[in-house]
Amino acid sequence: MKKLAIFDLDGTLLNTIKDLGDAVNYALDHNGFHTHSVASYPYFVGNGVKRLIERALPEDARKNAQVVSNMLKDFKLYYNDHNTDRTVPYEGMPELLSTLQDMGVMLAVASNKYQQATEKIISHYFSNINWVAVLGQQDDIPIKPDPSIIFMVLSQARISKQETLIVGDSGIDMETARRACVDSVGVSWGFRPVKELKEYHANVIINKPQDIITIIENGIPI
Repeated sequence: MKKLAIFDLDGTLLNTIKDLGDAVNYALDHNGFHTHSVASYPYFVGNGVKRLIERALPEDARKNAQVVSNMLKDFKLYYNDHNTDRTVPYEGMPELLSTLQDMGVMLAVASNKYQQATEKIISHYFSNINWVAVLGQQDDIPIKPDPSIIFMVLSQARISKQETLIVGDSGIDMETARRACVDSVGVSWGFRPVKELKEYHANVIINKPQDIITIIENGIPI
């Protein structure tokens, strides 16, 4: 039985794409750039907020450090106040987390979203969960797919890699799990296509949150 489940946030626990898109569009408009449809943003997210901003900018502007810096400032100014406006948990996810907690499974978050927003959003939507760690992007920690954030969670939980599961919606999460030598679960309901999860060698791909319970109890199916 797995004793620790480490979840990605955006596209895994919560559908955050509308609030992210609104915040970037606010920054783009404030800095004189064209905005994007919300449908564009699943392809921009996943590598931290700076990379999100760069992808949303025109090619020439993304090379301008001052423009990127201004955009980041405006994005955070808006997002810090509006990151729970249109964000919603994926169906079945709150119930899954409560069930796992009742089973005695340790739960953690490892996200590329910056730390302040990660903590606020997790606290807002999952205040009933006793997380062993809630970690986002921090200046002194490399972002995923570097496995450092996973090793930090393992250290805090005092759980072995063999007893751990990483759950995410993108190739970044699957690659993070591979580099950390931890079993991975790809979720089909997130921002990235199942094809990407397969290309990055997810150990298993699931279609609904409750499927994680079977994997926790029985391990990765052979």
